[in-house]
Amino acid sequence: MTEAAPSFTITFATEGARRCGDCQLCCKLLPMPELHKPAGNRCQHQKHGVGCAIYAQRPMSCATWTCRWLVNDDTADLRRPDRSRYVIDVMPDFVTLRPGDGSDPYNVPVVQIWCDPKAPEAWRDPALLAYLDRRGQDGTAALIRFDNKRGITVFPPSMTGDTWREYANGTLRAEHTLAEKVAAISTAPMIVPR
Repeated sequence: MTEAAPSFTITFATEGARRCGDCQLCCKLLPMPELHKPAGNRCQHQKHGVGCAIYAQRPMSCATWTCRWLVNDDTADLRRPDRSRYVIDVMPDFVTLRPGDGSDPYNVPVVQIWCDPKAPEAWRDPALLAYLDRRGQDGTAALIRFDNKRGITVFPPSMTGDTWREYANGTLRAEHTLAEKVAAISTAPMIVPR
């Protein structure tokens, strides 16, 4: 006798849930390789006040991307992305630290913040800094991206033990693949050297 597979229903909360509204900042800040759109440039299919002209046929990278402001309770004190001028990616990434003492490099998980290049200091928003410090308690730093090649890595006081530390030197590459992220984050240490 074959048992029937269990059934389940996923219900999304609608009452009090955040909505994009007329915010379309992700359409400008994020890279969309399938559309040959680099980060920091407005998408050719974005229609101001209307949304995406190809929404029903949008590429997979658009369809699967999610704004952390929309879905995460821990962002309740943050402003909507078009007002704050930054978008928080729900997908983590990592940076590879190469200690100056010659010891082996290691990966540190990061939350990605895509910051409007026309407002490069927007990431210094006190509410975002508080959010990043909370994430630092879990061993997660921040990667502030301004476009495909420019960005800084930020370690909050909860990771450094004393103050904010910013590192702008280094090589910034495209986002890692999902497989690279899983492999790196699963082995990342929880402590950043001071």
